[in-house]
Amino acid sequence: MFGRERIEYKTPEQVAVMRRAGLVVADALDAVRAVLAPGVTTAELDAVAEEVIASAGATPSFLGYHGYPASLCVSVNDEIVHGIPGSRVLQPGDVVSVDCGAVVDGWHGDSAFTAVLDPADPADVALAATTEDALWAGIAALATGERLGAVGEAVEDVVEAAAARTGTAPLGIVEDYVGHGIGTAMHQPPDVPNFRTRDRGTRLRPGLCVAVEPMLVRGSQVNHVLADDWTVVTDDGSRAAHWEHTVALLDGGIVVLTARDGGAERLRALGVEIASI
Repeated sequence: MFGRERIEYKTPEQVAVMRRAGLVVADALDAVRAVLAPGVTTAELDAVAEEVIASAGATPSFLGYHGYPASLCVSVNDEIVHGIPGSRVLQPGDVVSVDCGAVVDGWHGDSAFTAVLDPADPADVALAATTEDALWAGIAALATGERLGAVGEAVEDVVEAAAARTGTAPLGIVEDYVGHGIGTAMHQPPDVPNFRTRDRGTRLRPGLCVAVEPMLVRGSQVNHVLADDWTVVTDDGSRAAHWEHTVALLDGGIVVLTARDGGAERLRALGVEIASI
């Protein structure tokens, strides 16, 4: 069951349970999207997600994790990741990243999205869109690459292409926080960097399940953690975006466990057909 770095390789039956967890996460994030608007507090978003997870008979992955006090991470504007929901009232033009995890029968799913509230700054919209494009390129690389390092290469390619297309400086890629293996634990080996590394990473093979999650910023990727010991913010105050999906590698290819269609629409556009579970 374990290989390099004690990676937990999953059976098809275990992936099927992870798919159930992934769909709970998808439902929770859809419910959050439906109420996400100026005037809503981040705590209200958390309550919506928690209700969906509980109604499905699942458990939040985040609540109580190393003492984390909520079911969602809601990160706003210069907050990159791990923002704690609370009394903050969302404002017009805010960049809001929402990260959610759920457990079904001991198996985890994990996903995140970024939305820009109206009236939106076009530069923030481009930030969120480029981060999402980088996510899907990284996922597609799991189907076409030989080693896990292909994910980071694909993410960097998208960032560089966006800069070349617009004639602007490349967005910053956050290097301190990366994707991860996932299964019976929310975070497990292997790490999934969102940037090129000398280490090509573990060989891609059936049974590997990972969360791919690029985080991009409009300025410098240098960051720090606030006094709450969770919220990660950019040092220069630049805005950040975060997208994530849980992906399984199977004998027949890959499938995105936290996407309702398994990732079919976005991956088909990249020349990848998804596997069936």
